[in-house]
Order: sequence, then structure tokens, then C-alpha cells
Amino acid sequence: MEEEHEMQPVVRSRRNSISESSIKLLPGEVSIAEAHNVLLFSPVSDLKQGISGVLAVTNFKLTFITSDDSTPEDINHQQNNFYGYMDSCLSNIDEVYLITGDKKRKLIPGSSVPSKVKGIFIVCKNFRTWSFSFKFSPVGHGKNLLTTLLHHAFPRKHYLLFSYDYKEAYYSSLDKKIKLFRTMIDWQSELERTSCSNEHTKKSWRLSSANYQFQLSSSLPRFIIVPASVTDSQLTGAAGHFQDGRPPIWSWSNSRGAALVRMSELIPTVTERTQENIMLENIRKSHPQKLAMAVIDLNKDINVKTVAAGFSKFVTLCAPENIRQFWMQDSNFYSTLESSKWLKFVSHCLQKAVEASDYLNSGTSVILQESAGRDMCCVISSLVQLLLDPYFRTITGFQSLLQKEWVAAGHPFCDRLGHIIKPNAEKSPIFLLFLDCVWQLCQQFPSKFEFTETYLTSLWDTAHVSIFETFIFNCERDRSVATMDPNNLVLRSVWDWREQFSDQDILLFYSPFFDPNDPETILKPQYNLSCLELWTQCYFRWIPPLEIRNGGKNHIELFTRLIQNSVSQLKLNLNGSYSSPIDKISTFLVQMNIDSFYPFGNKKSGNTISTPIMNSSMLMAENYIDSQSLLTAPD
Repeated sequence: MEEEHEMQPVVRSRRNSISESSIKLLPGEVSIAEAHNVLLFSPVSDLKQGISGVLAVTNFKLTFITSDDSTPEDINHQQNNFYGYMDSCLSNIDEVYLITGDKKRKLIPGSSVPSKVKGIFIVCKNFRTWSFSFKFSPVGHGKNLLTTLLHHAFPRKHYLLFSYDYKEAYYSSLDKKIKLFRTMIDWQSELERTSCSNEHTKKSWRLSSANYQFQLSSSLPRFIIVPASVTDSQLTGAAGHFQDGRPPIWSWSNSRGAALVRMSELIPTVTERTQENIMLENIRKSHPQKLAMAVIDLNKDINVKTVAAGFSKFVTLCAPENIRQFWMQDSNFYSTLESSKWLKFVSHCLQKAVEASDYLNSGTSVILQESAGRDMCCVISSLVQLLLDPYFRTITGFQSLLQKEWVAAGHPFCDRLGHIIKPNAEKSPIFLLFLDCVWQLCQQFPSKFEFTETYLTSLWDTAHVSIFETFIFNCERDRSVATMDPNNLVLRSVWDWREQFSDQDILLFYSPFFDPNDPETILKPQYNLSCLELWTQCYFRWIPPLEIRNGGKNHIELFTRLIQNSVSQLKLNLNGSYSSPIDKISTFLVQMNIDSFYPFGNKKSGNTISTPIMNSSMLMAENYIDSQSLLTAPD
């Protein structure tokens, strides 16, 4: 990289100077360090010219500020209310490398930083890369900025996350249909919903508050559903024998009374299995026919460590350092992909989900067992419910599913996503593995899911925004303790999408292919490797050479929206609701000349043409009519 700097002239911004006031700061956000005359190089590009600007670190983000000659009409990408296109949240930064000539050295928090920093290369958790040169920066600017970045991007205490500093008032517009599973009512309604056609299930399972003060398990929610034949005292006695204090708990039931149950393994020092056998017998009794259960061991084949190891190889394909490395990898792309085992992990998860769903369909209850029951249990139990329950394929249902099976059930998001640096935390992209599996389902059954791949990609991006409580805690207990913090932490749910995006961007979360009236309710996906694809929008959107200009699969989605738009307008006109073919109030302008990674990827897409789009499912949805919907959106 440095040799390229020597050969190329500096492309300076049109402003003579860019002041600190140019940094857009959120309430509670402060600028900490700046480096001037920094060169930004386009990722994986043949262009060897850099763009000059100011690189700054705040307590929330890394931001690059330069003059921008684009107009709003040129912008052809998703826009976030919290950060801009030239920003990266500190929680999103995964690795930082010091560049010297052709060599690079990975830096960790506490690493010694040389007095003269020539260049840095940054890899983000959402696969975006940044390449900066300090060749023309004043002496000391590079060292100061890099030292600050290493300190603030890898905090060692939870209260150092930006969510504790963010001072904007929060007025929740969260859809009331989304269950957060923090109250007894949410759990009770879910038990009733799944057992509405089977009275036996209502009598066989009960809601327990034995963990209300987290005395049973620090990682389970306050309320859990257990066999009705188990008393709270028996539950307390049994919990001490299971890892993390997590005895078998109910997740879901079908109309035949077969239940999906999650369970951790016994503590290694416990050699006597009496308590486990008692709990299993009570689960058997909860079945209408008292049938034996199928126990699926999720510790075999893959675990947190193997997923992390494979993913580290996979990342090299998604975040090449330069164009030279990109073309070198291209020649052995498939062998590298195979050695990473990433698609094998996806295949394995789908296979286990199909296996469990087959048992449930046959009327056999299923117990998913894992060491602590907080990782692969989350993946498989969620996938099983997506295959069997159409409700969870809607956006509100899917978000409720994630709250139930991940957030409330204690998936250690803080550890797995690497929000905090601590000795015993195991970082691993378990949540991304799940999202990839869901994406595969959306590809195989496009009419079955209300959400799009853009929604799933945005969800992965949002997991690294340290503002929302959904993904920054390890369990509900930690979340509860944090609310008592003297810093007055405000819990903001990620499902309140209007906090981040405009209605126009949210429109792209809803699939035009979704058919809620499709009678087929049970899905059985293909899980063999030959049937799986690479989720290019998520993994390759920051690699310009892989982008198809004015092409790609999303054009099919766009033109489907256009057709639906025409049909919806005709229906409205026939009902006498509107007189004009396209009513401005109920539509948005969406770019026609879109690229294959739309609405992500390149900042500008050249000449663009806009077309009005409306979404009938959004227009008619109660939550959009109730509060600032498309019908009331500004022109």
C-alpha cells in the first residue's frame, strides 16, 4: 500500500480545511482524536489515488470527513440515522493492522504504537474494510489516532459502550405485536397460541416464576415454561445439576402435543443422573400419548470454537486487503471456501432442523441438548420453528422468535459478537450462522417469508451498533442489572426500526413475493451442499469488482414491486379511494438503475432513474396505519 502512496498524487478535498464542527455528533457523542490530511483508498480497487480528508475517532464511531460532491439524487444506498456511509461504529471494528510497505502487523489493545504510523488497514465485523495512509498527515497525528482507536474500539468494561453515553430521549414506537418475553403475559400468550388446538398441552405445561430473581439460573429469563407435573422446589433442586443452572424448558408445541424442549448438559462433576431422568420423565408425561422423546445432541460436529475457527478462514474471502490479494484468492476461491467449512456449518444446521421437525411432525417431542444450551440450541430451535410455524416467517413473528429463543433464552451476544474484551469470552459468529440459514430458506421458499435478504443483512449490521440493548448483553439478568446503572442507561429495542431508518428504507424489508394465504405451512428445505448458495449481498457487498452494475437478482424483486404497485393502485382506484394513477402521499421513489448489492455497496451508482413504489402489505398493516405510516409520510 505504501508504495502506491509514493507514486500517486494526493486528491485533496475542495475545502481548504475540515474542522471538528464538520463531524456529525449524536447527543452524548464526543470527538476524541483527529488526524488531518489522511488518505482513504478504495477497497479492492484498481484505482491507486487516495481521497484526502480528516479521520476522527469519537466515543461511538470512526469517521472519515471529506467534501462530497454528490447530491441526494445520486445517493443509492441505505442511509442510517445514527451513522453515515463514511463511518464505522467502534463496535463494528474487528481487526486493526499496522501497514509498513508490503507488510502488516495485527494490533491488539495495549499494543505498542510506533511514533510514526504510515498506514492502517481495518477489517469490520460486517466485512467492510478501510485502508488509510498517514503519509501526508502532521507528525504525531497517526500515532495519536491509532492509539485512541485501539483504546475505544475494544473496551474492557460494559459501561464503556456508547449506549451508556447516548443521551437522546427515547419515545418507543415499537409494534405492540412484537413480544419481548419479559412479562408473564407474553409467555402465557405464546403457550396458548401454540396449544390453541390441543387442550392437553395447556394442562401439561405451566408457567413458572421460579427464576424471577434469577436465582435458578443467571442466563434464563424470569419466566420459564416447564412440565406441569414439576413443582418449583423440584425445579430448583434439579437446576443445580445442569450446566449454567439450565434444566429442560419448553420452547414450542404443535397441534399434536409434541413439544420442542431445550436442555443443557449435566455439570461434568455430576455423575449421578437421577435429576436428569426425573426431568425427562416429566417431559414424557406431558405428551398426550406419553410417548418417549427424541434427544438430539448438538455438541457433535460443530460448536462455538469450530465455527469461530472456520469463520476466520471464510473472512479472508470476504475482506481482501487489496486488488492483488483479491485476484490471488480468486484462483483458489472454492478450495478456500471448502477449507473454511462455512457452508458445511450451514448445511449441518439445516439438517438438524429438518431432523427435529420430522420428529415433531410425527408427534414425537424433541429435546435439543447442548453443553450450556445457549448457542446451537438457539440456532436449531429457531430454525425448527421457522420450518413448522408460519407465524415466525412474518416480520413481527420473526422478531418475537429472536426475542424468545435468543435474547430471553440467554444467547451471550456480548461475548459472541466481541463487544467487550475479556479473558473468558469466546467470540464466534453463531448469530450470523443462523441468519445465513434463514437466508437459505428465503432463497428456497421466497413466497413463505415476509422479510427480504436486505432485512437480514441490516439485522447483521445492527448487531454491531452499540446503541440497542437487544444485542449488547449476554442475558436478561445483565440487562436488568444495567438498567440500575447510575448512568441512566435507556433500553432501546432494535425492532424499533424507525430509530435507524426512514420508511423508504424499511419498505425494502418487506418481500413482494410473500403470500400469507399459501396453504402449505410446513417447509422441508434442501440442505445438501450442492443446494446451498453464498449470501453475496451480506458477504461481498464491499468488494466492487463483484458487483453487477445495473443487474442482479434484486431487479426481479424491484419489478415485482412495480407490478404489485400497479395492481394495488388499480384496486384503490376501483374502490374510488384515489383518482390519480400514482398517489404521491402513499408512494416512495426507489432507484431503477440499481446494482446487485443494492441497497448496499457503492455510494453512488452513476445516472439513476427513480420510480414510485408502494407496498400494499405495508399500506394495510395496522401498525403502519396507526403511527406515521406510508399514508401519512411526508411528500
